[in-house]
Amino acid sequence: MKLAERVFLIVLDSVGAGEAPDAKRFGDVGAHTLRSVYDTGVLNIPNLKKLGIGNIDGLEFLGTEDNPTASVARMRELSADKDTTIGHWEIAGHVSHSPMPTFPNGFPEEILEKLSAAWGRGILCNKPYSGTAVIEKYGEEHLESGKLIVYTSADSVLQIAAHKDIVSVEKLYKYCRVAREIMSGDKYGVGRVIARPFEGEVGNFRRTAERRDFSLMPPEGLLTDAVKESGMESIAVGKISDIFAGRGFTRSVYTHSNSEGMSEADRLACESFRGLCFINLVDFDMLWGHRRDAKKYAEGLNEFDRWLGGFLKRLSCDDVLMITADHGCDPSFAATTDHTREYTPFIMYRKGMTSENYGTRDGFCDIAATAAKTLGIELECDGKSMI
Repeated sequence: MKLAERVFLIVLDSVGAGEAPDAKRFGDVGAHTLRSVYDTGVLNIPNLKKLGIGNIDGLEFLGTEDNPTASVARMRELSADKDTTIGHWEIAGHVSHSPMPTFPNGFPEEILEKLSAAWGRGILCNKPYSGTAVIEKYGEEHLESGKLIVYTSADSVLQIAAHKDIVSVEKLYKYCRVAREIMSGDKYGVGRVIARPFEGEVGNFRRTAERRDFSLMPPEGLLTDAVKESGMESIAVGKISDIFAGRGFTRSVYTHSNSEGMSEADRLACESFRGLCFINLVDFDMLWGHRRDAKKYAEGLNEFDRWLGGFLKRLSCDDVLMITADHGCDPSFAATTDHTREYTPFIMYRKGMTSENYGTRDGFCDIAATAAKTLGIELECDGKSMI
């Protein structure tokens, strides 16, 4: 394959492709995000179908194509978790063999004391909680006391919610940076500290779009590092920069929705650069997966598909588009409202390319190896190129 000038790598956050072989270990037997979305009856993704999404192992129910325009594969995660951070790091070339710490019973008292002392504020909740339910439960007390709402989930996260009238967004980000320093080491080093600003009145609280993730520093030598060190552009769109703790990028563009992320992709496609554009579209996970809304999830995929038709026309023969996901979050799965251990889809498109079906691949890290080879850069990683 002729070397590409640009690779656009789009992560459809949580668009899983069916239970992984080790799903039982995670309590996720039967999970299938795309099947649940399909079963709503409203899924309409002709552009993805033309590319060949239905030709991926296990996704035949979406409709197969005799002459797909892209190459496809089903990706199996090798890392020991189903978290956003670990999923993206594996896409970028690193397999995490140990899971990050989780706190199903809340954070220990010694951590709470350190956090409270560093912030100069008390703490509410300290339990696994839904992000919308936690502000309904503790929001009024937070307004009255000024204490911060601290909670977690099944993932390796510490989340801090605060009303914008009590704590400014920048102040909340500062508190998160302090927490990031405290939450370190093998015992307490959660994957992400997440800022969750909210607004509104009692009985009508709503989270704002100013969420920020403060991740652990990723391991060295990822795809993003290699692209940057080669002298090419390495551009992060959405929460990508946060997931990689800001390392490995020449530019970072923060977005607050799928629509903003897609608009930025359009804008960047019109620029002249050589390198990688790494994009995360978070609404699938944040708004529809965790909130158990399969119909809205399907409508979101329909919106992406409509946008995709126009984006493909913006690409030249020197561009490669890769579409994948970082984990599942089945909106109809009965066992949990959290991420689900699933295969993920992989689609690779270039104008005029010969379509290949690479079957089922062991490791999201094969994506990094493939992207590096496509750009003609050296990358020592856990993956193997598909080309």
